[in-house]
Amino acid sequence: MPFQPIQPEKLSTAVTRQIEQLILRGILRPGERLPSERELSDRLGVSRPSLREAIADLEAKGLLTAKAGAGVFVADVLGSAFAPALVQLFASHDEAVFDYLSFRRDMEGLAAERAARLGSDTDLRVIQTVFDKMVAAHAKRDPSDEAALDAEFHLSIIEASHNVVMLHMMRSMYQLLREGVFYNRQIMFRQRLTRDMLLEQHERINTALQAREATAARAAVESHLDFVETALRDNAKAARNEAVALQRFEHEQNRKP
Repeated sequence: MPFQPIQPEKLSTAVTRQIEQLILRGILRPGERLPSERELSDRLGVSRPSLREAIADLEAKGLLTAKAGAGVFVADVLGSAFAPALVQLFASHDEAVFDYLSFRRDMEGLAAERAARLGSDTDLRVIQTVFDKMVAAHAKRDPSDEAALDAEFHLSIIEASHNVVMLHMMRSMYQLLREGVFYNRQIMFRQRLTRDMLLEQHERINTALQAREATAARAAVESHLDFVETALRDNAKAARNEAVALQRFEHEQNRKP
């Protein structure tokens, strides 16, 4: 018979598994500091030696990292998703920008569809909360907060899709975006008219999600990212035209009658 004796589980193993699950599900994020040893042992209901053993195990696995005098942090597990040479290749070729947007369009459209179908009511409340913050930030003259919340809004949809592979891959992609590897996100928020249009697009996405209209949510995300692609292409063309215009201007200034 294929039965094996039940082995009692060490407390440290249970702690390790719980923290692993929190990292896997994206609840604990890269760079996030864990509570103090005393607080964490109290929350988990385990002794400090058991907690230390679990943390040492997670450090050995590369999931946690200890910083002297600062505490224990979730390791930057996303940093290994793309090799540095590939990141540099992305940054030096414009075509990567539009391949990136195409990839996002496909993945985030699917994520929105899944979120509408599979997301819990609490997932949708998280998305609504982030959108409400976007609306508040939209009133500010400085677009920095709104641009940051834009990323949070999209990631909250991916989280609500409940696919951990998609979640970690897309977080890695967004980290590259934050670092300016693909394009400067602030470009999209410089003009008030464009900011207004982006907010309207996010509102359509949110409305479809809150109504659990999966097809409409996917279509709204795809339409939004089509707009982003067109805007970036127009911006690149305008930059090229301006460079030519500057050459003409300098030449005209120096040309003798």
